[in-house]
Amino acid sequence: MRKQGNKFFLANNFKLALKLGLDGVYIPSFNKNFNHLAYSTSLNFTVVGSAHNLKEIRIKELQKAKAIFLSSLFKKNNNYLGLNKFKILNNYVKKDVVALGGISKKNIKKVKLLKISGIAGISYFK
Repeated sequence: MRKQGNKFFLANNFKLALKLGLDGVYIPSFNKNFNHLAYSTSLNFTVVGSAHNLKEIRIKELQKAKAIFLSSLFKKNNNYLGLNKFKILNNYVKKDVVALGGISKKNIKKVKLLKISGIAGISYFK
């Protein structure tokens, strides 16, 4: 996978990601643990996380996440943000922001109006 330029991240297991020599770890929004900060990492090791509100954003910043997946932009579930609330939360983030949730070819023009580093979504890539 690395030959193609893809990075390999393990979800929610920092110690195992280091042991396997992976590119990084993904810390989900429900993980509010700071134990991983005790481990030393290589410069290429990346921590990313997800958040749904300002409190979770601050936790991810304290967890040293390089990028934050902010969701849900369009998918109408329990943590649905919508464009306006997403923009407001994005203004408070000091890290790279990746939009997540319900992004499709129908609404990609709206996403381009946001100041984000990237997008992630299953329905867009189907």
